[in-house]
Amino acid sequence: MILLTVLFLCIISTYSASVKGHTTGPSLNNDKLYKFAYSAEVYVDQVKASLQKSAGYRISSGVDVNLLWRNPDNDDDQLVKITMKDVQVENVNERPADKNIFKGKSTEKIIGKEYLEALQRPIMVELVRGKIKTFYSYQNEPGFTQNIKRGLASLFQLQLHSGSSREVDISGKCDTTYHVRQDQVTKIKDLDSCEIEKKGFTSHNKILDISTKATSATVYVLEDSFIKSIKAEENFVFALNYRRKTGAKIVSKQRLELKSVQAGTGLIAAKQVAGVIKTLDPNYVAIALEAEPVKSECKKCPSVSKHSRTSVKANFLSKQELGQVHPQVVDAVTSAQTPESLEAMLEFLDFKDASTFILQERFLYACGFASHPSEMLLKSLTEKFKGDVASQEIRETLVIVMGALIRKLCDRDGCKLPAVAEAKRLILNRLEKASKDDNVQMYLLALKNALLPEAIPVLLKYAESGEGPISSLAATALQRYDPSFLTKEVKETMNRIYHQTRKIHEKTVRTTAAAILLNSNPSYMEVKNILLSIGELPMEMNKYMLSMIQDILRFEMPSSKTVRQVLKDMRAHNYDRFSKMGSSSAYTGYITRGPDVSSTYSLDILYSGSGILRRSNMNLRVFDRSTDLHAIQVVLEAQGLESIIAATPDEGEENLDSFAGMSAILFGFQLRPVTFFQGYGDLMSKMLSATGDPMNVVKGLVLLTDFLQEIQLQSGPTASAEFMGGLAIDISGGMEFSLWYRESKTNVKNRVAMFVAGNTEVDSFFVKTGMETTLETETALDFISTVQFSQYPFLVCMQMDRVDSPFRTHMTKYESLPSGRRYMARRGKAATLAGNEYPLHQENSNMCKKVFGAKSDSAGGWF
Repeated sequence: MILLTVLFLCIISTYSASVKGHTTGPSLNNDKLYKFAYSAEVYVDQVKASLQKSAGYRISSGVDVNLLWRNPDNDDDQLVKITMKDVQVENVNERPADKNIFKGKSTEKIIGKEYLEALQRPIMVELVRGKIKTFYSYQNEPGFTQNIKRGLASLFQLQLHSGSSREVDISGKCDTTYHVRQDQVTKIKDLDSCEIEKKGFTSHNKILDISTKATSATVYVLEDSFIKSIKAEENFVFALNYRRKTGAKIVSKQRLELKSVQAGTGLIAAKQVAGVIKTLDPNYVAIALEAEPVKSECKKCPSVSKHSRTSVKANFLSKQELGQVHPQVVDAVTSAQTPESLEAMLEFLDFKDASTFILQERFLYACGFASHPSEMLLKSLTEKFKGDVASQEIRETLVIVMGALIRKLCDRDGCKLPAVAEAKRLILNRLEKASKDDNVQMYLLALKNALLPEAIPVLLKYAESGEGPISSLAATALQRYDPSFLTKEVKETMNRIYHQTRKIHEKTVRTTAAAILLNSNPSYMEVKNILLSIGELPMEMNKYMLSMIQDILRFEMPSSKTVRQVLKDMRAHNYDRFSKMGSSSAYTGYITRGPDVSSTYSLDILYSGSGILRRSNMNLRVFDRSTDLHAIQVVLEAQGLESIIAATPDEGEENLDSFAGMSAILFGFQLRPVTFFQGYGDLMSKMLSATGDPMNVVKGLVLLTDFLQEIQLQSGPTASAEFMGGLAIDISGGMEFSLWYRESKTNVKNRVAMFVAGNTEVDSFFVKTGMETTLETETALDFISTVQFSQYPFLVCMQMDRVDSPFRTHMTKYESLPSGRRYMARRGKAATLAGNEYPLHQENSNMCKKVFGAKSDSAGGWF
């Protein structure tokens, strides 16, 4: 009996501690008027900046709260009236008079008489067990004032026991957790879980995107079962993933503090709340507690931005104006990615007319780099491809871009969209029917961009059975797939290609097959067989494979552990195998290693046995802890050039036509390759007329970062964060020969300039406050390979140089009124990153000394 009594008392005490009376939510006393002081503040600044110097504003007022009705059958069902009084608008931080945009202006002048009246018109909320069941207000009030009052009303929603639930307030339907400790309640709202209409978009690659973090916490202090004070705070943080110092934060704070309790009016007698509302004012209606979308009415608020979205330009560019613009404007209009800009460009560009080739190519490349392409864009390009296209090069570019758009739409769960399904079907069907090598290569390039899992068997067929460039292209397409897609069938095919068990393959295809195997979690036997092959390969391929293995070990690549296990076997690891002569090499190194992202460069170069370049491959990759980005790849390929120096071709390459060309991947997008020469006659013609100037592969403006997020603040206003990052790029390359000096030179030039602009803003109908930030830099990276093939082993010197790189950042915080009065605070920083010659292996350094030491001082002609 005693035990039961103790247990009963424990249950009762626990219940009373959590409920504090008859209700499970805050309970108002009858005939009382609760007078509160209320403030809602917003701050905008840099991520780690103190709020004392932030841009922002404060809305403050008195708030009267009284109980109108209590359900006679349920004490937990209450109708509460909430009224804002004496509304004031002011700076969130103290400022001198000349920097205070609100100085000398009354609230009525700042907000407007109509809006102020609406803001101070009472609202009513029905609270059932502490949660808002119904929100009552005038139906046709301005959206912004309704949202301010929704934000205030949402503060009165709480529960007096710990636990989690889905809760509806101004932020939408959100996961909410309560922690109760004596007279203090803490409410944590998971803003990422909120179900509410959201506008915005992100960039395609995470490294180029913006990371966001949103938090919300509200602390209640209770007294006599009702609210004594409330402190609520929301934080929204935005940071550029590849440079987290570039970013912004928005802080929203609400405070409600009880000042006094006075005698109030009595309760209204009624059985249902609807009767009370009708008695008080029939203009009140039940409306959603979730915020309603509000379009800014601050039309005259000055914007300090000089870099408006290109979509604004696109919407006002007529067809006649487009006809007078430069290629850079085509880049900008296309990058707007709006239906209007797409319609304007498709109307302006006539693909049946080859005279506008440059503009057509710039348009297509801008489409390929689109950060959030639409189904309509892919559908439009598919229709153009199926129609008449005057230029074969534009036709090739069209289908290559279609492949890139397929991948981006599939990455956003759009693989089943009708336009995507049609484009996939078109590429695969036409590849199957293609008979000309040029057409086969065109569709393979599209698949190299699309990276479709269903295309892997097709690529395997062409990699193993194709000839020359087709086999090489199919193999490099497979190399782009994530290792998780490389099945047992893929590995078996790559082993057959590398070890030539069915047919003879070119060195370029065999080395690509080996790279695929070594980068896709190779087995012990796969690595062992590759190592045992070294010594049985053509001379330069021996050296290249040996260099690749050493690079894996030195750079601690994923397969290095397996390689080390195999090297314990002396049959695989011995002096004879690891002392092979040659000039081919593979080397990987770091460009930068930072807290946010790191970047690497790799230089692979493969020669024929006669000293002629077969392939050089330069890659730049950027990565963080979770993802990576293939920023740049430039590949120079040559074949069939032994005849010009009367040398003997390597095995399997006796019948190759003379050819040299260049291929590039830029931010994961495979561009259309360019050809330097094709055939012996074209080779001799180009050599005799060569100027030494490099050939351009891609030149234009690329939209890298394109981010927009609109935010509903709990205090009522809406906010937005917008970041755009563009790249002006010029990639070119060339090959030169000197028969007299028996020397060749390849040169790849990369010129880039980057600009990032961000605008984070809180926008209301009467004031704008925010911060703009910009980042600018430019650099150039050159890769030069010089070969002297007058002796064997021939002398090879590789150089990779970066020039001095200026770096500038600017930040502007602002507040502005429709009258034109504004406040701005600016700050900037400039620095120069010193140029650098990137180190390669010691063997290369020794070779460079010989190459430049052996050169004659006398001038020689290149022909």
